[in-house]
Amino acid sequence: MSRINMAAAVPEAYRAVLGLEKYVQANVEHTVLELVKLRASMLNGCSFCVDMHSRDALAAGEDTRRLFAVAAWREAPFFDERERTALALTDAVTRLGEHGVPDDVWDAAAKVWSEKELADLVVAIATINVWNRISVTSQTQPPLEV
Repeated sequence: MSRINMAAAVPEAYRAVLGLEKYVQANVEHTVLELVKLRASMLNGCSFCVDMHSRDALAAGEDTRRLFAVAAWREAPFFDERERTALALTDAVTRLGEHGVPDDVWDAAAKVWSEKELADLVVAIATINVWNRISVTSQTQPPLEV
């Protein structure tokens, strides 16, 4: 049971986050989007989102080995250059340290993503981080049965 139902408590704010979600779903390649969502959710310890995005990716045909490897993506051979730069950017934005996103992470992403794609990717990473913070704070649990 969750602490609070955010959609009921602050419906306008919840709809605003849903608007961001709809935008990124329409503007970020689905495979990359699910990898980004899964990675950020792992970093943030959001069991609800890890469960949901794993199931969504599997339903869309994603390979289980790739999904498991998201936890150790740097060492895994399953990701192409665009996916690797998206995952590196996800790590940097999600863990946003004192010095922000390192130039080498940004520059690597900028080499393989257009300016619009990169901006959309940043919005996607920010959006999943908002969802993670809502779910972790409210203690939203994944369903036991699906």
